[in-house]
Amino acid sequence: MYHTWMRYFTPGPVHHRLGLVCLGVGLQHGQLPTVGPRTLDHHVAVVISAGNGWFQDAHGRRHTVTAPALLWLTPGTPHHYGPDDGWDECFVDFTGPATATYTELGYIEPDRPVVPLADATGPRATVGRIARAARRGNPLLEVETGAAVHELLVALRRARADLAPDGDPVLQALARDAFQPLSVAEHAARHGMSPAELRTAVRRGAGCSPKDYLVGIRLGRAKELLAATELPVAAVARRVGYDDPAYFSRLFTRRVGTAPVRFRAQQSRTVPGGWSNRIPDPDDPPMIERLHAT
Repeated sequence: MYHTWMRYFTPGPVHHRLGLVCLGVGLQHGQLPTVGPRTLDHHVAVVISAGNGWFQDAHGRRHTVTAPALLWLTPGTPHHYGPDDGWDECFVDFTGPATATYTELGYIEPDRPVVPLADATGPRATVGRIARAARRGNPLLEVETGAAVHELLVALRRARADLAPDGDPVLQALARDAFQPLSVAEHAARHGMSPAELRTAVRRGAGCSPKDYLVGIRLGRAKELLAATELPVAAVARRVGYDDPAYFSRLFTRRVGTAPVRFRAQQSRTVPGGWSNRIPDPDDPPMIERLHAT
């Protein structure tokens, strides 16, 4: 005995240009039938939130599936799977040009068809939003569900069991030390890793090299300082780890597309009283105190 609900869509060419489109969504539970062997021409994320079963990959290897878990079904890859004594699953079929970028960044893992999750709550909530958007007659269907697929990939990445709740600990440590004058080799040594091991870890977690990851953090901070303070460019450069202001300006211009001075002129939000690193509480937003002349 099993219960299933599913719906499929056919987005138009203009929706594909959004990067990702949702092709279908479903929620099922109980003693579901075996799937496959089959091969698809699109991606499917299958989230198993309760129960256990098995997955057979393209090489005939059989993997144990224990909830919570994610099954990645990727285009052109044969697969075959099913529950042992029933399970709860939800799934989203999707495609689009952005799948290549998400794969490069490690959000989609073709070589890892069974991914243990720490918690399926976040991904299931996103799938639930797709299911609600799939109601008949929704004029925003294609755009709303496509946006939710982007959200789902982020939720699945965050829910991976090999990550801490706040993300990859290696990336966290690099971000913490990003403004210190350390080489990539010195960063690696701090983690007891070789430079090659650090490169592999950062590539897997952030989709880029350690150097690019550190530069991205430094330039992000530099943008904040340029937009929200009146610090000279040389002082901003030093704050983010560059002793040579000329090198910083060249790097900033090359990476951002505009010089630091011009960026400040465009984005300046300097206000009396300075600025804060504290993330506002949505339930208690900061209030602007208005000064009245006496």
